[in-house]
Amino acid sequence: MNSTRLPLLPLLPVALLLPLATACGAASGAGGEAGSKTVTVTVGYQSKTINTVTAGTLLRSLGYFEEELAARGKKDGITYKVAWQDYATGAPITAQMTAGKIDIGSMGDFPLLINAARGKELKQPTRLVAVTGYNLRGGLNTVVTAPGSPVRSLTDLRGKKVSTSVGSAADGTLVRALQRAGIDPDKGIRKLNQQPSVGASALTAGSADALSQFVAWPGKLAFEGRATAIYDGAELNLPTFHGVTVRKKFAEERAGVLDAFLAAQRRATDHLRARPVAAAESVAEETGLPAEVVYLYNGANGIATFDPELRPELIAALKEDVPVLKAAGLVDGVDVDAFVDTAPLKRAKQAPSYPKAGAARAELWLKGQSSTRTFDSPKDLLKAAEGADVRAAYVPDALTGTLWFADKAVWVADGSELRAFVTPASAEKYTGGRPGSRIISYADAVGLAS
Repeated sequence: MNSTRLPLLPLLPVALLLPLATACGAASGAGGEAGSKTVTVTVGYQSKTINTVTAGTLLRSLGYFEEELAARGKKDGITYKVAWQDYATGAPITAQMTAGKIDIGSMGDFPLLINAARGKELKQPTRLVAVTGYNLRGGLNTVVTAPGSPVRSLTDLRGKKVSTSVGSAADGTLVRALQRAGIDPDKGIRKLNQQPSVGASALTAGSADALSQFVAWPGKLAFEGRATAIYDGAELNLPTFHGVTVRKKFAEERAGVLDAFLAAQRRATDHLRARPVAAAESVAEETGLPAEVVYLYNGANGIATFDPELRPELIAALKEDVPVLKAAGLVDGVDVDAFVDTAPLKRAKQAPSYPKAGAARAELWLKGQSSTRTFDSPKDLLKAAEGADVRAAYVPDALTGTLWFADKAVWVADGSELRAFVTPASAEKYTGGRPGSRIISYADAVGLAS
């Protein structure tokens, strides 16, 4: 590629740079005038980025934020309204926040850093106040290719067209993964800067050789038989997460409203943890995503762990992300410590302590059931699934622990044991170190299990 080309910028439709019409009146976006009897709080979210649902899709459907605001309104004599604005990526949310049109938003770790940088540059500083979902190994991002493609691993991407959303967490995974594979992420591939849905269409049409995207796009495409995973982001073993950001001015002027939002987010987190199947069904209904895909990420053993806490390891990972964005020319630098504000979450009521994610287990979801069954091994799951009316079966990758659909996984027979992997490369890495083990088809794995 031409080394003198201009740096790619995050996706930011021009229309979104223009001021939004104040459909909600003078109080919209900015939280209302001081002393106003009606205050509209504008929340930007990504409905199909499903590990933000406790601050977006699920929270909205449950009505918890509106409930918390109604209770607060009775005390302070203010009528609160919520305006929910749905976007495909974090970039337009940042554009509207820095224009004073969105008060609270949720987005991934890389977009959060851009949010911080843009806020500082445009004199509309923002603060990171909570996490939604995370994966300590990085399993929320995946690189996929079309079924039957000759591309089977990252090394096969040299000179190929790869679609991603520049400035996103998925792009960060792609850059780091390529570097580890000895491929220059700027010159070694032809990067297409596209929104997730556009990239998915490009992959299907053959105008992109691979797609690097964040939850839930890789799982959705795999579930639909439109993609095969070639790189599991968990191979990086670097935490990735999504979080909640707020305009600093709004947080100071409407601290009670922010407290209400975080209290509502905790309630939504409790709901998702207590009723994961119901939550997945709800999110599926709201977004049009298959419930089986939502559950892959947000289920009891899902790839994402939901916890609002600003865990030290997540903040440390955020600091490691800064050089990647700086090298891409997307930020000059970010003071992460100044961006992170732990005080609002500490103030918020209902503050349970959630345990860290443990090792994922194989899980079976039968049709007509409102709960799932877990198993100690993939082999046990396959035995139980034989002859059953299966809605979805999930197995963890034997190396990374990333959950994947059993019928889309790469299977390995190792003596009497059966192992599952997200990608062919991982399966080959395993068999290369285990003499006698061999890669087998899913049908053969089912036969061996029974």
